Amino acid sequence: FDEDLFLVVVFILSLSSPPFSNVVRKRKKPSGGEGNKRLFETKRKDQLNALKNLVELNDINQQYKIIDIMLKGLFKVLEDSRQILVAANMQPDDPFPMDDKIKEAYSHVVENTAFFGDVALRFPRIVHHYYDRNADWGGLLRWGLNFCNLTGVFTGGAHQHVLTLMSQELGITEKSPDFINPYRTERDDAFQKILREEEKRRRKEEKRKEIRKGPRISRSRTEL
Repeated sequence: FDEDLFLVVVFILSLSSPPFSNVVRKRKKPSGGEGNKRLFETKRKDQLNALKNLVELNDINQQYKIIDIMLKGLFKVLEDSRQILVAANMQPDDPFPMDDKIKEAYSHVVENTAFFGDVALRFPRIVHHYYDRNADWGGLLRWGLNFCNLTGVFTGGAHQHVLTLMSQELGITEKSPDFINPYRTERDDAFQKILREEEKRRRKEEKRKEIRKGPRISRSRTEL
């Protein structure tokens, strides 16, 4: 269980850690689109290394717990960042922002949308389990994808392919006739079993709560 907690902390920190915008700040001047792309690539390598550790984890129950917490954290960061950008009227094709708060929000949207794509493609069953039932996540992800596609950060790179595949996997865009998710693993069936067990556990818990809340018989005194 200690390892589980450790991995959760690593992933949550990776979602909200100082983004590539902080590296830009250390330079005399942002180097424009190409410089941002290079810094984005560095952040992506860190994310993919962390994800590789999760994929190789041999405990499916731990993977389920980590992904559960990770997705909730990811969309929280994405929503907070969206609010900052909308309030600042920041458009994705605007010049890279100089304000630290806006810069960080911009970077978090780009990084976490891409990272969600990685997770969705490697663990599609569990992501579908959460995503398909959450309309708020669906709207937020569509906004994030549109933002990313207009920034130019993904243009012509391998990460654009990740966004395209993820959009098709989740039904955001229509699947092409030759669509294949190259990251899907056979262990997804084991995840489905875990999800069914989790649903059963939740139903039992709900029934227990209903029983506890059942009609209470009030005692009344009667006169003979």
